[in-house]
Amino acid sequence: MMARVRNKHSKAELAIRRRLFQRGLRYRIHHTLIGKPDIVFTKRRVVIFIDGDFWHGNAWRLRGLASLAELFPNRTEWWVAKITRTMQRDEEVTAALTTQRWLVLRYWESTVLADPDVIAAEIEAIVRDR
Repeated sequence: MMARVRNKHSKAELAIRRRLFQRGLRYRIHHTLIGKPDIVFTKRRVVIFIDGDFWHGNAWRLRGLASLAELFPNRTEWWVAKITRTMQRDEEVTAALTTQRWLVLRYWESTVLADPDVIAAEIEAIVRDR
């Protein structure tokens, strides 16, 4: 199952990239920085991660569950440990990049897909202002 999960070029990522390009912003994708950011503005030192709700620990909130464990009726401990480690790694990557003076922007996939134009406008304002 996990081998079929896309880690690049997701619908949300493509939606944002398309809109940023239309707005005249040029960027690099999947740069070799720690954490492999989805979008990188090298001159402005801005990195963008579009985190999948399931793999990065937001799906249980979207479904209105009380905890991450409720999302997994089978192999609960294994799944909770896996998702929790991903969330910890996200925090570590954000801290490391911030220490290197990068501005780190993280967006949930569901938020991006709900209204990519709003997210693109926010990113554009931040990048042009930096």
